Amino acid sequence: MSRLRRLIQASVDATKKVISGNLDDLMPPPERPIFSFNSKQELSKWHLYSDSEFGGLSSASLQITESENGATSGIFSGNLSLDVSEGSKWNITRSGFCGMRSKKAVQRVFIGCLIIEIVLFEFDGFIDLDSYDTIAMKLKGDGRCYISTIYTENWVNSPGQMEDNSWQAFVYVPEGNWYIMKEAAFVLKKCVLLGSADLMLNIGISIPLARYLPTWRGNVIDAQIEMNPSRVLGMSLSVNAEGGVPGARSGPGDFRVELDWIKAMRTE
Repeated sequence: MSRLRRLIQASVDATKKVISGNLDDLMPPPERPIFSFNSKQELSKWHLYSDSEFGGLSSASLQITESENGATSGIFSGNLSLDVSEGSKWNITRSGFCGMRSKKAVQRVFIGCLIIEIVLFEFDGFIDLDSYDTIAMKLKGDGRCYISTIYTENWVNSPGQMEDNSWQAFVYVPEGNWYIMKEAAFVLKKCVLLGSADLMLNIGISIPLARYLPTWRGNVIDAQIEMNPSRVLGMSLSVNAEGGVPGARSGPGDFRVELDWIKAMRTE
């Protein structure tokens, strides 16, 4: 069935529900899975990045593993280094960072004067989170402070007009146990990202969308703007050797976080 026919059919079905009075059926479910790490095929949705692209020596990997009881999960791990390669052509001001970012649901391919959009995933181009207020994750951490990023279509007047808008929040992942948050119960504190940008720390793995702050290249934008949750292009999870909060692991060395799933939730 073509996309147009699916849209028409969805509109007809929605109209029938309204006419029949089943308004509850129009409400989206309270939870929406965004990413899971239950098979090796999920790896194709992500790409890794680090300071090594700019002359740094940090490294990262993302793997799917299976436990003895048959459960699968993703492991994002690697090594954070503050060193820079000798003779590097890049004049980087800091090193010691790694991240995993989801590939865009839509990629644009230029063929001559034509622009062709290729839909890679099931999101029809965007991840629509307009009906949800919270991002929830199931993680097992190493005591480091991680950064959760949401990327949206660039529709605000911000630096880097050709770049996606980015919205970030700290996630503190205690060491050794799985953490799941299914309610908006969280503790918020001020903390510093890379020594300059103020973000909100979320202890527990549940982050209200309102707590994601607009950023550009790691710095909070001093502007009164709001996220457009209906035009989400992707997400990322990253870690820095420096920054974080008192009590969290920091500094160069190994990092490791295990991921089960990432969901959107409606808590209100």
